Amino acid sequence: MIEKNIYENYSIDFKENYTLNKESYCFIFNENRQLYLTEDKEIPIFNQMQLKEFDPDFTLFIGKINDYDVVVANTSCENNFHTLFELYEISHDNYQIASRAVLIRDWYKTHKYCGNCGSRNVLDKKDMMLICPQCGQMHYPRISPAIIVAINNDGKLLMAKHSYHKTNSYSIIAGFVEPGESIEEAVYREVLEEVGIKIKNLQYQRSQSWPFPNSLMLGFTADYDSGEISVDGDEIIDAKWFKPEEIDMLSSDISISSWLIKNFIKTHIGDK
Repeated sequence: MIEKNIYENYSIDFKENYTLNKESYCFIFNENRQLYLTEDKEIPIFNQMQLKEFDPDFTLFIGKINDYDVVVANTSCENNFHTLFELYEISHDNYQIASRAVLIRDWYKTHKYCGNCGSRNVLDKKDMMLICPQCGQMHYPRISPAIIVAINNDGKLLMAKHSYHKTNSYSIIAGFVEPGESIEEAVYREVLEEVGIKIKNLQYQRSQSWPFPNSLMLGFTADYDSGEISVDGDEIIDAKWFKPEEIDMLSSDISISSWLIKNFIKTHIGDK
């Protein structure tokens, strides 16, 4: 998980149908949300770029990196493209900007027309918002808040196996926030729904933007309070308590899940 503040070298701005200049950093995505990189695995600068098959009607200016323009574009080409997971292992700095870029790109692409009346949306002059000129409906970039929690029970960590995991891996409890509930209420509900127990001493730890596809992860720790583990066998097929030495860490530290698990291990037995 990246500790660095994205705004150390990046400043926000937003314009549509932007004219590329020769020194623009180009974050170019294909239909699979994969990012084009140079042969040296770098973000291309426009005047050095070999790729020409991108959509000239979809160029979004999203700010500056060290005074250089940052532009998002689309393409139908498939060569030299990499997933965001791959980019994270190559460059944390580029991953941070690419995560923002793909979320803006997805929002702009899917909100061309107003979902209320069907009119063509226009870009607001002040905020990063698309607005319908006919009915006034406002369309902000979509962010889906979700919680994730590391639950301690006398030095053991609760981990669950999800039915959609292709491997035999276990992870900590997570889920989306429902309409009308607070973040804290979402934690209590998700834990009770997924594993049938109650928790106490809920403590917020930190957050993470998670562009898969558009989540904001809010990380917590908590202690076991009462109840017996009970899973539905559908979404969650197993859950149990793990001693720190029994936990297998993922090879990548990209997620807040890894950060919470590592923090639990360090708290109880030191570095593993």
